[in-house]
Amino acid sequence: MCTLCQEKLPLGPRPIISAQPNSKLLIIGQAPGSVVHKTGIPWDDKSGENLRNWMGISANDFYNEEITALVPMGFCYPGKGKSGDLPPHPECAETWHSRVLQQLPSVSLTLLIGSYAQNYYLRATKKSTLTKTVQAYNEYLPNYFVLPHPSPRNAIWQAKNPWFKTEVLPRLKEEVAKALAEIN
Repeated sequence: MCTLCQEKLPLGPRPIISAQPNSKLLIIGQAPGSVVHKTGIPWDDKSGENLRNWMGISANDFYNEEITALVPMGFCYPGKGKSGDLPPHPECAETWHSRVLQQLPSVSLTLLIGSYAQNYYLRATKKSTLTKTVQAYNEYLPNYFVLPHPSPRNAIWQAKNPWFKTEVLPRLKEEVAKALAEIN
């Protein structure tokens, strides 16, 4: 077990990652929340339910490692901050992501969820805000599909950006279905 940032983790290390070499979809999110830390199941909360609905994917396919790899920017719960969870510890992605991604040669679509994943993977090509990056989602295809975090806390953002539900989510479902069709 990795203990790289053990002293920074209020609940101790518990890396939460799910992947197999045959995975077709790769979901890179922020870091496990406190609920996920307790259960050990990635995206085992309301955010995960929202994400599965956005993707148009069943829980069976979402949690099937042969289909979906779930790799957060930080593998362990980072703790609670003033307005939500703390950011993932950067040394996690810096140490592990390239090693993990080398083991996933079959991935055909990567979802970058939230600003931490987008900042790390898009670097200079990301836009000045998360909203602008998500609006420009087409620019990052076919390799990446960029999304805001599916947290219920982002309901206000979604209400302010109705184009997300009418334009982005239908395209996301289409891209996910295309990746799933490669399996069958």
